[in-house]
Amino acid sequence: MSEKTTETPKAMPKSEIYKDLAAKTGLEAKQVSAVFVALEELVKSELSKKNGAGEFVIPNLVKLKLLDKPATKATKKPNPFKKGEMMDVKAKAASVVVKPRILKGLKDIKPAKATKAAKAVKPAKK
Repeated sequence: MSEKTTETPKAMPKSEIYKDLAAKTGLEAKQVSAVFVALEELVKSELSKKNGAGEFVIPNLVKLKLLDKPATKATKKPNPFKKGEMMDVKAKAASVVVKPRILKGLKDIKPAKATKAAKAVKPAKK
């Protein structure tokens, strides 16, 4: 009997992405790399608290937005692992996070086959 080895496909490394984009656009890999560096700087400046808009859109792909998370107080809550026992929840300082939102261009992608995580999610009943 032959053994079946099913390897999950891995994400493309950065250099492979640059080479692929260079081949599709007619640019050199170094030029594509320079575009990504410039894009990174632009995103950082637009998302900065001082003089940025707090929001950045990569058309048809993703929208990045800054969210302010308020500080939380230390409290006691029921322990989800031991019934009837209360646990201490530490206070957390206020923070700022970047929240990505997928836009229509990426939402329309159909996966080749469902992953275990996607199979585990059950659709909501109406």
